Amino acid sequence: MSMEAAPAVRVVAVDTPSLGDRSYLVHDGLRAFVVDPQRDIDRVQALAAGLGVTITHVFETHLHNDYVTGGLALAQVTGAAYHVNAADEVAFDRFGVADGDVIEVSPRMRVRVLATPGHTATHLSYALEAGGRLAAVFTGGSLLYGSTGRPDLLGAAHAAELARAQYASAHRLAADLPDDAAVYPTHGFGSFCSATQSEGTSSTIGQEKRVNPALTTDEQRYVTELLAGLDAYPAYYAHMAPANAAGPADPNLSPPHQADAGELRRRIEAGGWVVDLRARTAFAAGHVPGTFSFALDDGIATYLGWLIPWGAPLTLLGHSAQQVSAAQRELARIGIDRPAAAADGQPEDWAAGQPLRSYPVARFTDLAAVRHHRPVVMLDVRLPLEWADSHLQSAVHIPLHELMARLSELPAGEVWVYCRTGHRASIAASILDAAGRPVVAVDDLYQRAAGTGLPLTRPASAGTAA
Repeated sequence: MSMEAAPAVRVVAVDTPSLGDRSYLVHDGLRAFVVDPQRDIDRVQALAAGLGVTITHVFETHLHNDYVTGGLALAQVTGAAYHVNAADEVAFDRFGVADGDVIEVSPRMRVRVLATPGHTATHLSYALEAGGRLAAVFTGGSLLYGSTGRPDLLGAAHAAELARAQYASAHRLAADLPDDAAVYPTHGFGSFCSATQSEGTSSTIGQEKRVNPALTTDEQRYVTELLAGLDAYPAYYAHMAPANAAGPADPNLSPPHQADAGELRRRIEAGGWVVDLRARTAFAAGHVPGTFSFALDDGIATYLGWLIPWGAPLTLLGHSAQQVSAAQRELARIGIDRPAAAADGQPEDWAAGQPLRSYPVARFTDLAAVRHHRPVVMLDVRLPLEWADSHLQSAVHIPLHELMARLSELPAGEVWVYCRTGHRASIAASILDAAGRPVVAVDDLYQRAAGTGLPLTRPASAGTAA
């Protein structure tokens, strides 16, 4: 996505859909600055080279909690000035910036630093002055499209205080910037760093004044509703800010060690994490016993990073070397840098002669039909707020990120596992299959369950569907 912030100044978004984030390269045709770059900086370097611009400045809005930054590595390789909040305790040299500072990137671009605490205590936003006006603001995890960043990543004890700070920061941006200033957030496109997810792909300060709860409701209501709407977030987040404060290097994306079938079997038997990257339906149709399904097409970083014991050796299985390489890139963004081993091909190549396993894939209509003939265990692996909003009556609720530790709580019998889209259900089905449980993966949209006759439970205010 490329947008014009002012005459001769353009903003180019670098999307990372698998993590729900955006980075930005802003240029005037000669010089450029980058905001919140992801770990794989080669994407930004290629973009700058293609545009024929020189990166002279890199800005971080905050020490990120959902990914490892590429900011330091990008600054080092380009010679750019690296701007990080002077109040952040970091282990590397940087140009410390604070509220009110103005950095002249070029005669056409100046960046004004605005303190916008809330998502983190030291969060900054950056207003772009171009064409003689405040043309845009890069808001990181502060003001998002129709939402704001979540304030609980520093712990529940600080959440209410930071929520109030987030409210004040949103109002500061609305007061200090003109209505036509474009808003460019880092989070809000699927990231768990967002309190709620964005519906739009662009916005302005004026638009946010009309639709953003932080700017349309009173402070107490905003804080109360924001805190009530927060659900669990990935466990790997705990490792991101320390990694970013330490100063992460450019990732090593060279091919990992190639394992043969015998080595794969030994790794599985030792309890290692051997992950199959193929499509979830392909995995269900035939896979090596003991492997887990994290389909690359579904985006693997968030849930693999959430479930795997941090630092555990990881082996990747893909239908091609390119698929393994793509997974490496995704995982490097959250600090899982070097797989212990990898293999490409098909399950028959990896199985060392042992029979493959498989399990059925079904829809909610199939679940409704089978319950007329025999009892089955219905397992809901969605998050607690999703469950509270609506769920199948008589279902067992174990969120995906808790499943491995709570397998013993599942009743005996065939397990039909479901989620909102089929993504999490497929991961859960592979975990259950590896544990020897008979399982059926419901690969369907939860919203279709209501039309099948399956009994749903909803909050009292919404009534109960039969």
